[in-house]
Amino acid sequence: MRRSSAPAETAPSAPSPQPGDWSTVAKLLPYLWRYRWRVSLALLFMLGAKMSNVGVPVLLKTLVDRMAIKPGSAESLAVVPLGLLVAYGALRLSTSLFTELRELIFAKATEGTARSISLQVFRHLHDLSLRFHLERQTGGMTRDIERGTRAVQSLISYSLYSIVPTLIEVVLVLTLLGVKFDAWFAWITFAALVIYISFTVTVTEWRTKFRRLLNELDSVAHSKAIDSLLNYETVKYFNNEDFEARRYDESLEKLRKAQLRSQTTLSMLNTGQQLIIAFALVAMLWRATQGVVDGKMSLGDLVMVNAFMIQLYIPLNFLGVIYREIKQSLTDLDKMFRLLEREREVADGPGALTLKVDGAAVRFEHVNFGYEPARPILHDVSFEIPAGKKVAVVGPSGSGKSTLARLLYRFYDVDGGAITIDGQDVRAATQASLRRSIGIVPQDTVLFNDTVAYNIAYGAPGATQEQVEGAARAAHIHGFISATPKGYDTMVGERGLKLSGGEKQRVAIARTLLKNPPLLIFDEATSALDSSNERAIQAELESVGRNKTVLVIAHRLSTIVDAHEILVLEAGRIVERGSHEALLARQGAYARMWRLQQSGGDAQ
Repeated sequence: MRRSSAPAETAPSAPSPQPGDWSTVAKLLPYLWRYRWRVSLALLFMLGAKMSNVGVPVLLKTLVDRMAIKPGSAESLAVVPLGLLVAYGALRLSTSLFTELRELIFAKATEGTARSISLQVFRHLHDLSLRFHLERQTGGMTRDIERGTRAVQSLISYSLYSIVPTLIEVVLVLTLLGVKFDAWFAWITFAALVIYISFTVTVTEWRTKFRRLLNELDSVAHSKAIDSLLNYETVKYFNNEDFEARRYDESLEKLRKAQLRSQTTLSMLNTGQQLIIAFALVAMLWRATQGVVDGKMSLGDLVMVNAFMIQLYIPLNFLGVIYREIKQSLTDLDKMFRLLEREREVADGPGALTLKVDGAAVRFEHVNFGYEPARPILHDVSFEIPAGKKVAVVGPSGSGKSTLARLLYRFYDVDGGAITIDGQDVRAATQASLRRSIGIVPQDTVLFNDTVAYNIAYGAPGATQEQVEGAARAAHIHGFISATPKGYDTMVGERGLKLSGGEKQRVAIARTLLKNPPLLIFDEATSALDSSNERAIQAELESVGRNKTVLVIAHRLSTIVDAHEILVLEAGRIVERGSHEALLARQGAYARMWRLQQSGGDAQ
């Protein structure tokens, strides 16, 4: 697959044109389609609620007209319209009842849609390449996902609970006003709505760039805070608390200015909306009052018109807020959808097959690779790890040793050549079956912020406690775990920071032992251990690696003297290969590294 060098989605986005909003809505519709019956039923309940709501002013008009008698007259008590009062209460109750039924019916659709999209994004992020995750900013990306998930719920609820009901009510009210009274009532209302909506849309579109910038600065500030807290120890090592606080404060100051700018434009929008509503209300009430004076309208008609205006303009008063929220939700949702659209750098090809492992013989055939086109790492690397044998790779830092493991795991695809396992090109196999066949103990062990038992069992989810303890014993960490107050329920902290480097590495070894794959990679697996524990675990690794194919990336040469073959890698090329004795006899690069380590120096 072609590698994409596009950075993570953290750069500020230009305001989307309107077609982009419809495109985002179109991407959302398939998720809603599976709940189409619930949506239809919710719309019916919503229609019932609005018809009941519009019926209230009509009933109120009839009630006022029926009560137009002289107070204290003999007939006043007899004409109290109890039926109308009961009907009034029933309509009010119906409005609330239909509204609650609508929300109850549609809640599953809203939450289910948000869950489906969030899960798909989560899975897709795990499918993206290592390059993407090395370039991304965790804090900013998690904010994008969090806002995108909320946007799904906001967009659906605002559309179904606010925009569509308001439109239905507007149509019903305009129809009633136009039929029952002269057309001016309908035209005044319609004109006010058009001016109000046009003003709201125009100003909100203008404000969108400020909201986008505000969100972007919020993500940047959040990323800096998360990054600093994740590197707490480094901050302390260099006494850089004040430096980190200044960096964070600079982001917060930019965020504050953006918030003030956003608030200023919001106040301008709100003021303009209120002016339009005020003019419309005055015009409608003047027309209705004039109608009463001229005898063309009853007092009940005036009350009905006033009630209609209140019912209509209360939701319209929130239209600006709703429109802004919908626009913001579309922006946030689009950003999350763009994460879904990120191209997988490494993907299973059409017809990819399950890797069939029988011995797990590994071959690197004329492999060329570079993380960047202008900076190649590996040059024509060829070697074989026979089934059940151990091959070690040594060399200076930056020579490409760990890159071999990444390519074998297929975190990246080779630029040239091929890597095969039992004769099968790893690019032709499914990634799941490939990685199921490989176990690794990395040099830099990162643990989940959970219990020791959880982190060991991660090698084989569903493993029993006995199996977890067996792996811990094999990794020589059972004694340490048992000596802690909570035993295997001990929390390891963020990235395992509550454990020492050696303890973390032994947990990683136990995790890999529990997985028990046919192919093992030890990437300087004992580098964080003291000599005593290193010898004990080295013996255990020897036992575990027996009859398995093993690739060892080594720093301490004493740990790989029994390797079937040792490769010396320099600047991405194999400069020497052979057994420990043969390489010493050659008196080349390997022999120099051996002498340095034996004399207490360091080959790297």
